[in-house]
Amino acid sequence: MDKKTFLQLHSSFEAMVLKDVETGVGCWYARDLLLLLGYTQWRSFEGVIQKAISACQDPANHFARARKIVDLGSAAQREIEDIAPSRELPDSDGQV
Repeated sequence: MDKKTFLQLHSSFEAMVLKDVETGVGCWYARDLLLLLGYTQWRSFEGVIQKAISACQDPANHFARARKIVDLGSAAQREIEDIAPSRELPDSDGQV
């Protein structure tokens, strides 16, 4: 991967980070990342996320179940399930 592409991807990832005001912990919505990572459908990307969860030593601290509202068009909205992978690494005490 060339440096320009890498910097563009890094910038896109950083722009999508959601930061909790109280804890300072950053995360993404997995559904927001799927297109950036080259997936076109949630059902394909969900399998990748599930593999990452399975490979993680402490998935409860790094993959939170989330729900969010999405626009359907014509001012209609619907609540959907999502996953919020954390960007924070725990310290030596296991705290984020």
